[in-house]
Amino acid sequence: MYFSAQEMLAQLEGTDERICDLVIKNEIELFQTSRDEIMKNLEERYQIMYNCAHDALEKEIRSLSGLTGGSALKMWNYYKKGNSICDNTVIRGAAYALSCLEVNASMGLIVAAPTAGACGILPGALLTVAEKYDVDHQLVLDALATASGIGQLIIKKATVSGAEGGCQAEVGAASAMAAAALCNLKGGTPEQCAAAAAMALGNLLGLVCDPVAGLVEVPCIKRNVVGAVNAVSCANMALAGVDYAIPCDEVIDAMGRVGSLLSPDLRETGQGGLAATPTGVRIAERLAEEA
Repeated sequence: MYFSAQEMLAQLEGTDERICDLVIKNEIELFQTSRDEIMKNLEERYQIMYNCAHDALEKEIRSLSGLTGGSALKMWNYYKKGNSICDNTVIRGAAYALSCLEVNASMGLIVAAPTAGACGILPGALLTVAEKYDVDHQLVLDALATASGIGQLIIKKATVSGAEGGCQAEVGAASAMAAAALCNLKGGTPEQCAAAAAMALGNLLGLVCDPVAGLVEVPCIKRNVVGAVNAVSCANMALAGVDYAIPCDEVIDAMGRVGSLLSPDLRETGQGGLAATPTGVRIAERLAEEA
């Protein structure tokens, strides 16, 4: 068992095991299950992620509120043109992330990783990189296990609830999970995985939760794209050996403290931030009238 990144890395020191191996071993002991059963569960979640990352790419999916929808299709069409201002890997990942959130907003089936409001970040980053390098499928499942290990640490030490810690606890946590997963996918060490997670979470420290009309749509959907791109950037930095001054545990602890200091208006109440802008208020009033 482990309760911190430091404990996790200490248990792996001097071995050839990765974070995913430790996570799986811990799950076997904790739930008295088998590796095969864990892999079956990871495969089920992978398939759901894959489906929701693709469902909105060829057809427009609108949210139940009608507030959002069609962004994934637009991004996918833009990706297919091949003339984006950045690497097409980023655009593909953005389309996947948008698709997942549009499926979520239409009450479709998603994987909360770690929450519904951040469900596009891990698939957006992981599936894209896995496809780019034609990674063996088992390594993709191992990367999902690595992501879950980082998520466990954040839950144990802080929170993944927007209502409790702001959007940093949702998009930030998901980005940290994805960054560590990508590091594992590309053969990074456990230390590099932890560093990538620390960088990704640190980059989004203080991000408020300010859903317009109280819905997980604006700005949540577009923030998933930012979280996915952040994860890719931080994984690259960690794999390059770029040092992050603050250890992973301390970044998680800082996120928890920052979340507790945020005004309640900035923690999923829809009373502050973008939700309190004149346009945000008008949208909320219009949707209330239509309800």
